[in-house]
Amino acid sequence: MSQETNQINNHNIDNASSEHGEEHTLYAEPIFHIGQFPITNSLLTSWLAVVLIIILSLVIRIKNSRLPGKFQSLMEVVIDGAFGMMDMVTNDREKSKRVFPLVFAIFLFVLFNNWLGLLPGVGSITYNHLPLLRGGTADLNTTLALGLFAVLAANIFGVIVVGGWNYFNKFVNIKALFEIPKKIKHEPTIALINPINFFVGLIEIISEIAKVASLSFRLFGNIFAGEVLLASISAILAFGLPLPFMFLEIIVGIIQALIFSVLTLVYFTIASTEHSEEH
Repeated sequence: MSQETNQINNHNIDNASSEHGEEHTLYAEPIFHIGQFPITNSLLTSWLAVVLIIILSLVIRIKNSRLPGKFQSLMEVVIDGAFGMMDMVTNDREKSKRVFPLVFAIFLFVLFNNWLGLLPGVGSITYNHLPLLRGGTADLNTTLALGLFAVLAANIFGVIVVGGWNYFNKFVNIKALFEIPKKIKHEPTIALINPINFFVGLIEIISEIAKVASLSFRLFGNIFAGEVLLASISAILAFGLPLPFMFLEIIVGIIQALIFSVLTLVYFTIASTEHSEEH
């Protein structure tokens, strides 16, 4: 009896796991392992996005010529428009050129991941009762890694442009404390203002951590909600009804990629600005 009971329990667990695999979970499901490293369905989609970006880059390089065709002309319009938008944030073409490769690469990576999650078969093709592919940006691990990378890269860029000591004082404003005994005779109010500036710098450390959460949760929330919406609409009526929502999600994918990359550019611009210039 105990053996039969165990078989029934195992069968119920298998059924529950297969049903669970068809649902949209907040976490990515591991498809297989390389050693101890789990390869999830969202990671596979992210790798696919990287491969497509590499192919696009190679095609652009091959098609590049002195007499541009339609494809090259389109790419030039896109790149010129991206530079124009970046100049509106940085107000400096040279600074835009320095951060363009990274910011534009982030835009393409987020955009491709957003759109790959909308392709037919993504989420429905299964492997071991689990979706084989899942939108990369619908996984919090991916968006959290992107947000962490963007904020760390912005801070490194700030150290390179502003200098290590100056950038350190944006957060731990030791300069403000050192100026008190030097200027207190001529400016008595400095004894009140500079300690406030010192603590404001400490608050900036918290804001840097908040940037990671803001970037990651905004992107994850919008894309994951779109996947759940499409799945719910498809369950009601699979033919015709999901199409308007598919077009809506295509637009949302562009907007979210644009927001993420523009915010990253803003962080780069703020990090590369002197503390005195900010005031």
